[in-house]
Amino acid sequence: MTRSLISVAAAAVLLAAPARAAESLSLADAIRAAWASHPGLAAGEAQLEAARAQAEAARAGHWPTLGLGARALVTDEPMNAFGLRLDEQRITAGDFAPDRLNAPTPVGGLGLSGSVTVPLYSGGRISAGARAAALGAEAEGESQARRRQELALAVVRSYFGAEVAAEGLAHAEDVRRQAEETERFVRARNARGLLLDSEVARATAFRAQAEAERAGAAQRLASARSALALLVGERAREAQLTTPLAEAPGGAGPSGLSPAPAGAELRAASPSPAPAGEGGGGGAAGGRPDLLAARAQVEAAREGVAAARGGLLPEVFAQGSVETMRSALDQGATWLTAVLGARWNLSLATGREVEAARARAAAAARNLEWQERQAAREVEEAERAIAAADARVRSAEEAVAASESARALRQARHREGLLPLTDVLDAEAGLAGARALLRGSRLEARVARAERQLARGEPVEGVQP
Repeated sequence: MTRSLISVAAAAVLLAAPARAAESLSLADAIRAAWASHPGLAAGEAQLEAARAQAEAARAGHWPTLGLGARALVTDEPMNAFGLRLDEQRITAGDFAPDRLNAPTPVGGLGLSGSVTVPLYSGGRISAGARAAALGAEAEGESQARRRQELALAVVRSYFGAEVAAEGLAHAEDVRRQAEETERFVRARNARGLLLDSEVARATAFRAQAEAERAGAAQRLASARSALALLVGERAREAQLTTPLAEAPGGAGPSGLSPAPAGAELRAASPSPAPAGEGGGGGAAGGRPDLLAARAQVEAAREGVAAARGGLLPEVFAQGSVETMRSALDQGATWLTAVLGARWNLSLATGREVEAARARAAAAARNLEWQERQAAREVEEAERAIAAADARVRSAEEAVAASESARALRQARHREGLLPLTDVLDAEAGLAGARALLRGSRLEARVARAERQLARGEPVEGVQP
């Protein structure tokens, strides 16, 4: 019955669209299309690339540094003027005359230089910084994986929300047809003097309400399709959705429900507390990308402390350079320099940076603890939501079956003149409510299972990147 109603709704949507074959769209394809085209996820990929590039740059800190320089100068400062002429190999005996030494004429030249500096010891700053950057890139990668899973869950909600909206439109159309038939029957009986005018008015009001509800259902379907198209792309606006809501992956039953063992609702409502630092369901959330990202951030913050402490230690380096100073291409000197040096820069700011790094590490650790507690609760909440939704689906299925039987019986009795019209209208309203409950409960059950997968860090609906 449910599948036939979905088919009717899908046919209505296709009739309203341009005459062309509808493209099929499975849930897995919809999720992958969202991953490929969603701007927010693309922004996350760019952030990930930036983090990886930053990590590569930090790892290159141990490599030698090449420096190139050029300068052009003119000076008549006595000592620099003499030295510049010496660098250019232009010194003559006359340059030692006191008047020329004390008041030289301006001297100019062009100099070029190149140097290679190799860090020998940096107090661990470079190594710790490289490890911190690598862990930051790892954290960003896990965060991107989490964003991908969250987008998949949003697609699940929109995809099956569109299916439920289509089923709602089919139900509304069924009620409208029944209301029209009832009104026609009542008017015919009224024309023969067998029913009062008030019965005609009541049937007309019910038919008008059914038409209004159908218009609202059509609007909800259009909104649901629009929401799906926003995530997946315009192809989803008119596509035929081929993954049924009532068939969950993994061999679940016809309603998308795995059989619940006795007492499952009670256990779900009163879960055992999860130990601190573990995900719910026996630590099943431990592999969640957001938790892995938080753990990497803790390690990165600790490496940041080590890097800040390295700033309190001296830096030892070796440097080799070659320089030239010339007044013309064929006039000048070239010389080599080798240096083994040390630098030790101490300031109050350096000590404050160590304190700040320690505070960031403490904050990252506390954030991880909080996220682990949240993850454990999310798994518990998902289990409770699944148990409650499963129970509602079973009850709603029973209510729909009973309501359909009641409507058929009351319609037959009414046509025989054995029941008033109000009983027929009550049966229609009861069936509409039971169908709405079943639609909503099935959607909640499917989404709750996807939320549990997200909470555990499992692929949503089993779809892999």
